Amino acid sequence: MRESGRVQYVTMPMNDPARPGALDLRPLSARSVVLSLLLGTHPPELPVRELVRLVEGFDVGASTLRAALSRMVAAGDLRRTDAGYRLSDRLLARQRRQDDAVHPRTRAWDGDWEMVVITATGRGPAERAELRSRLTGLRLAELREGVWLRPANLTRALPGDLDRIAERCTARPGRPAPELAASLWPLDDWSATARALLAHIARAPRPADRLTAYAAVVRHLLADPVLPEALLPADWPGPGLRAAYTAYQAELVGEAHARVRGA
Repeated sequence: MRESGRVQYVTMPMNDPARPGALDLRPLSARSVVLSLLLGTHPPELPVRELVRLVEGFDVGASTLRAALSRMVAAGDLRRTDAGYRLSDRLLARQRRQDDAVHPRTRAWDGDWEMVVITATGRGPAERAELRSRLTGLRLAELREGVWLRPANLTRALPGDLDRIAERCTARPGRPAPELAASLWPLDDWSATARALLAHIARAPRPADRLTAYAAVVRHLLADPVLPEALLPADWPGPGLRAAYTAYQAELVGEAHARVRGA
């Protein structure tokens, strides 16, 4: 149904979000439909005609789309181009994070751990919260206050500006690595939610329900610690969740081309 230009989708029953296996399924507005489509498009630009045809499949009308596009340009989410609409530079960074969550760049793990020890003092609550969010986004986990670490199996480099506030080093903790990893990340909870998402997708026939579910998949993949296989529980569902999302993106691209050709 529609309410003040906002598209409300009735999703399938979900679990209590406070429990393991719960699904974070959020109603999609016209803005979030457009962003979901562009964030999954490479390069992140679509002609107006293609956008109109695509969003029709998610119950977003042309007038609602035009209003949403105008607001998104004014807010700095999108740029108007000769060809259509493109993600702004600010949201290109979000797309890179999303791409890295779906296709993380890893290397063989030799047992080393990255460690970041915060040495700066005198930061206010907002600065501390921002730093915690940033380090979590780098897939580090906090062992104790100010001490962050993870297995050194990612090919990404830590940002150089961390050197102003922290010491970086390589470590080999004495504690067994699987035990340490299980204490740093809620692996069983993550796995339960991933399996619940895959099950929900399998029984979500409507395009709007599927897009809602896959938006939740991306959010969940952003929280995947991307650990070496030796540190993961048996039957880890991460690869399956990534494969499902990759297949869905290919499906969306195919639908877009088919809709435009059939217009």
